[in-house]
Amino acid sequence: MASPQLFYIISGINKSLAFEWIAQAWKKDRAGLAFILLNHGPSELETVLQSWNIPVFRIQYSGKKDVIRAIFRVVRILLRHKARLVHCHLFDASLIGLLAAKLAGVKKRMYTRHYATFHQVYFPRAVWYDKLIHALATDIVAISENVKQALLREGVSARRIHVIHHGFRLEEFRQVPEHRVNSLRRKYNPEGKAPVIGVISRYFELKGIQFVIPAFGKLLNIFPDAHLVLANASGNYAAEIHKLLSHLPKGTYSEIPFEEDIAALYQLFDVFVHVPINNHLEAFGQTYVEALAAGIPSVFTLSGVATEFVEHGQNALVVPFRDEEAIFLATKRLLEEKDLREHLSRQGLEDVNQHFKLEGMLDKLEKLYKS
Repeated sequence: MASPQLFYIISGINKSLAFEWIAQAWKKDRAGLAFILLNHGPSELETVLQSWNIPVFRIQYSGKKDVIRAIFRVVRILLRHKARLVHCHLFDASLIGLLAAKLAGVKKRMYTRHYATFHQVYFPRAVWYDKLIHALATDIVAISENVKQALLREGVSARRIHVIHHGFRLEEFRQVPEHRVNSLRRKYNPEGKAPVIGVISRYFELKGIQFVIPAFGKLLNIFPDAHLVLANASGNYAAEIHKLLSHLPKGTYSEIPFEEDIAALYQLFDVFVHVPINNHLEAFGQTYVEALAAGIPSVFTLSGVATEFVEHGQNALVVPFRDEEAIFLATKRLLEEKDLREHLSRQGLEDVNQHFKLEGMLDKLEKLYKS
């Protein structure tokens, strides 16, 4: 295609490796992709796309007051470029982008559902907006079987749902230059404390960090030099998290609000822990894939995409939900059993390579776009 006819419409994103990977791959092997970004200002993603000469349109968007204006600006862009397909990502972009595409007469209107039962559990009124989004879309991409089940519960026909897992450049998590790892080690663990237990998760109740912290407290009785790293350390559950952290000795943990070099950060960890509190609130859980791609022995609860490929004792250790004692015992076991660590690392890497390569996701998307 000489001009962009496939438009990705995205809201509230500053930087995203996932969309950079998609854009770069599409630019190299395909043609006709453009981006519409609904943001309050410039973003790193916009800068990267411009540097690659990929068409990108930014629409000023800060919230509800900008909805009507944003819809009509998107309509004008889609009409001017004779768009044939739109693919929307995230809630605001899906509502605005799909409605604009409908008004512009775009025949194929897709969105990717990036959450599972979050609205059903925490914001029931928002489910009405979800149903409007469903009605506007001709096709819906579910990022896991868990998301598919959430969509079915909302009345979406199975024929409109396409399960396509996120794809990753997996080699970037395993083949990390040592100088990048050392740079983060000096930054976050200058005293060289070990072992390091890693968590990469926003401070939300559903992520289960409230069970990791007391488990780590027990671990200190056996490994007094252990260090807990909490990355992406912000969210609406922060007050409760900080109360729990106050019971840990000073200097035994680090909080990292944001770290851009996430692949190098994984390499600081001896054990990674990700323990959402039930099997359906996590829509995908990319940290499951990233940690195993990085070769880090991990302790998991089964939520999101983990229910589809994680097996206890094969590629990770699986613990029950909301169980600090089980988290403690599993982490302790990994630290004490070298052969187990090596087995989980090898098998985890093999399993994510089988299921989550970027090329596999792109092939499935392209087939869907052409169908």
